[in-house]
Amino acid sequence: MSRIAATLAQLQAQGRKALIPFVTAGYPYPDVTPELMHAMVAGGADVIELGVPFSDPSADGPVIQKAGDIALSFGIGLTQVLEMVRVFRQKNQSTPVVLMGYANPVERYNQLRIAPENKVPHASGTSAPIPFVTDAVAAGVDGVLIVDYPPEECEDFANELKTHGMDLIFLLAPTSTSERMQQVARLATGYVYYVSLKGVTGAGTLDTDAVAAMLPRIRQHVHIPVGVGFGIRDAATARTIGRVADAVVIGSKIIQLLSDQPRAKVAATAETFLRGIRTALDS
Repeated sequence: MSRIAATLAQLQAQGRKALIPFVTAGYPYPDVTPELMHAMVAGGADVIELGVPFSDPSADGPVIQKAGDIALSFGIGLTQVLEMVRVFRQKNQSTPVVLMGYANPVERYNQLRIAPENKVPHASGTSAPIPFVTDAVAAGVDGVLIVDYPPEECEDFANELKTHGMDLIFLLAPTSTSERMQQVARLATGYVYYVSLKGVTGAGTLDTDAVAAMLPRIRQHVHIPVGVGFGIRDAATARTIGRVADAVVIGSKIIQLLSDQPRAKVAATAETFLRGIRTALDS
């Protein structure tokens, strides 16, 4: 059982809901992320989603886009993100970490790390190990969510992750058909992330009734925990979503809160905010 699955199973046995905060790696300061991750755990985070900065994100709204641009200006790429996870793991071996991002950085990382002689299949017909996967598991990553890896195009990637004990997390949306849910259910492990809004992160007003109506449809096909994100900005909304979802994901609001903080207050700001969300979820 993966670290993600074990964590979510334990919470379910306790009748509690998972709190999954998202932050962009390297934001708002290039050296703050491991400290920030520890602070989020202290505030009640059960799983951490760590965004990999990318120059052309399709699912992220203005807040997370800006955070990614700033992180990129600091020189933060996938190599640096993996190092941040390694540093975090020096003091925390239990909290699951999920990398969330896009295919381009992963593909580029693999291109740079695969030696020319290994870029063709072996005689046995099997390909060389995927460098991103082996490096991520060595760093202490537990799962990945690649926004633009659809299930029908990433079966080999999913199998490689499974071989290394890592989870592959997929998005579902209000427009997802039953067929799409079935495709996701076939490969998804850990949890499924339901995008509660049509649009990008941080956009629109969350319709909690619509979320409550959609989750039973998803659970007809998906038999692992379902987290809900996009549009959750405060304790009251988190508590409402927590009544119907297995996990609550919060990203844009945290990024906004950190955007104008001095370096010394970043960790404490995140911890205080998440403690309020944790209390609401447990109430």
